Amino acid sequence: MQNNPNRRRFIQTAAATTTAGLWTSVSQAESLKQPVKIACIGVGGKGSSDTDNAAKYGEIVALCDIDDNRLKEKARKYPNAKTFHDYRELLRVMGDKIDAVTVSTADHAHAAASVMAMRLGKHVYCQKPLTHSVSEARLMRETARKFKVITQMGNQGTSHDGFRANVELIRSGAIGTVREVHVWTNRPFRNWEKGEMYWKQAPDLTSRPTDRPPVPEHIKWDLWLNAAPQRPYHPAYLPHDWRGWWDFGTGALGDMACHTAAMPFMALELGLPTRVSAESSKVNPETYPAWATVTYEFPAQGNRPPVKLVWYEGAENGKRNLPKLKLPGGQTPTPSGSLLIGDKGRLYSSGDSGNTRKLDGITNVKVPELSIPRLGTETDPNQMREWIEAIQGGNPTLSNFDFASGLTESMLLGNVAVRLGQSLDYDGKTGTVTNIPEAAAMIARTRRKGWEL
Repeated sequence: MQNNPNRRRFIQTAAATTTAGLWTSVSQAESLKQPVKIACIGVGGKGSSDTDNAAKYGEIVALCDIDDNRLKEKARKYPNAKTFHDYRELLRVMGDKIDAVTVSTADHAHAAASVMAMRLGKHVYCQKPLTHSVSEARLMRETARKFKVITQMGNQGTSHDGFRANVELIRSGAIGTVREVHVWTNRPFRNWEKGEMYWKQAPDLTSRPTDRPPVPEHIKWDLWLNAAPQRPYHPAYLPHDWRGWWDFGTGALGDMACHTAAMPFMALELGLPTRVSAESSKVNPETYPAWATVTYEFPAQGNRPPVKLVWYEGAENGKRNLPKLKLPGGQTPTPSGSLLIGDKGRLYSSGDSGNTRKLDGITNVKVPELSIPRLGTETDPNQMREWIEAIQGGNPTLSNFDFASGLTESMLLGNVAVRLGQSLDYDGKTGTVTNIPEAAAMIARTRRKGWEL
């Protein structure tokens, strides 16, 4: 663990987005040189790289996946690790043999696995979005605080030096007072011009499949369903297209806003919105719409004025849903990006992670004093390293659950607004929509028996 001379200043800066309860305890500091014993829940897809990155800095002692093929493949790489299909069994059997868990499941299973682990005092690295529902995000935050565990959400761009430099620059006032932010993605499209998609949703999918193919022998379907409503297996859900279904995924907002909106959200210390409005293509009961625009209104805090953040996603009939704004340097919008508009100038960051910048209207920018430790530009492994080193007594994690839960809670409110097609008035203290009673069922979803929190 490298000693960072800026640790004291970073802790002061991080106080706006984390709490002392999420930082290292004396006992953890005493175990600085001890390897962190990690159980990995979900080891296919993104979970595969999460497991391998965790192995670089800790010791993998248990593996869990509902796909037996993926589990066996990863077990060959880590032969000393115990294997499980059900994370509940893993935590019961291995509870006294592990220090931490990674959770890299489908969105709808994040909360149940993470909360169970934290209640056992285990540190948690959970993939983005933190949760599937608004209430789950709040529970994750409360549980992390109560059990004083070290946490990190897997929006790996937060570990990039460019992301951290942009946060510092905006906080320094370089572009002045910011009142307006625009963030966009082309998801669910991979290549919208060719109609290539990462996952299917409306208009291609608007109803559940009616055929009943057998469950593959290597899939534990009931375990994959987790807290979601019971329904028959279909390859339209697994292994990847679950993102486009309301019951399992969180759509483009959940998939990408935890990346693309993270930099302005952290730099401006936005907290929770008081009003969320949405426009979209036709909404159906099963899948996310083809496109949506969500407007968040964040209240004034301290010396910061109210901020309007607008999110854009998707495309329709070959036309992308984008902000109608000129970008610095006359650039054409990249598939994803963010634009912060200050009263002194603008900052445009292309890509998913907020780690690049193009300034407009600003000359002779003074580089602010470094206040957030730098990790480099290799994002995935460095974010995992930051978490594991924090467990061992190092610097606090940047995307801890205090920060990540607020970001996730805010973004997922956008999905509620999309489904209802109405503007939401939100009370962040109670976590309730005050003007639409029907929103309550979407804020806190009904969980299947056996998967309660």
